[in-house]
Amino acid sequence: MLYTGENPGVKALEENMAAYFNMLQGFLLLSHGSSTGAGPTLSSCIHKAVKQVVDSSFMLLHEAVSSYGSPSNKTQKLSIPQLAGAVWEACSALKKTPSTNVIAIGKAISQVAVSMKDVLREMNELKPASNEGEEEEEEEPSENFSTKPEDKPCDKDDDLCDGDLGSDLSPEEMKIVELTTDIVSRTLVVHKELIRCITLLLQRENSDDISVDSLEKILKVSQRIGVQVDEVGACLYPPQEISAIKVAIEKISSLSSEVETELRNLKGCTEDFGEACSRLRSSLGKLGSELGCDLVPELENLVITD
Repeated sequence: MLYTGENPGVKALEENMAAYFNMLQGFLLLSHGSSTGAGPTLSSCIHKAVKQVVDSSFMLLHEAVSSYGSPSNKTQKLSIPQLAGAVWEACSALKKTPSTNVIAIGKAISQVAVSMKDVLREMNELKPASNEGEEEEEEEPSENFSTKPEDKPCDKDDDLCDGDLGSDLSPEEMKIVELTTDIVSRTLVVHKELIRCITLLLQRENSDDISVDSLEKILKVSQRIGVQVDEVGACLYPPQEISAIKVAIEKISSLSSEVETELRNLKGCTEDFGEACSRLRSSLGKLGSELGCDLVPELENLVITD
């Protein structure tokens, strides 16, 4: 049934479409059966992959029918191979769909970690304000100063100039940035260790007995932590939103406690994960003291117990 570039007859086209629809129907039945026992995350992965195959297939069949019998098949020769390639790519992506709940949840947590890494990179780009003397020296035109529009420096009053965004923080603001950056870095490490813990759970002999509900809860809490990391990263640009930063770190503290509790219930805590949580507690405490917010109750809930 591979497209050869030739215009098939009506009967051949009907037979090919009928055979394709039959296979597509069997594929849908099979995919429905594979969802048995799947949790929300794995079901979502399966649904997304299956939908991509079905959507690309219908686009291919629609184009094959609508372009059939046209005076010039030049468009068909260009569009059909592209649409057939889209089906092929969808099928290839389907093969990479997680096969178990644990793998699906682990990949979803990995995506949270990737987002945190992006936020951390942006936070590391925040810089203190330059000294006035340095600014004046930099603004002095040189002999080779270019008058081309594209070479002119951004006007200080130009709101569209993003070059200075996050580059004019006061020493006090930079201290908050440094302490918050440490928290996000520690939170990222906690998530990396969490992924390792889940990998170890998958390697257990009784991995089929792992509570999917507990893993799903860990994922949801992890995603909520990711939201707070995004929030705190956005609050660091001047003028800093201190009240919002306080709320965010309090939620990170509370949510981190929930993750550890669920992982401990699964008997999946490792020594490295415990150390990562301890370092996160320390970083949260430092920023909490700087901002004057009490995180002690939340930090006590994070104590590791055997």
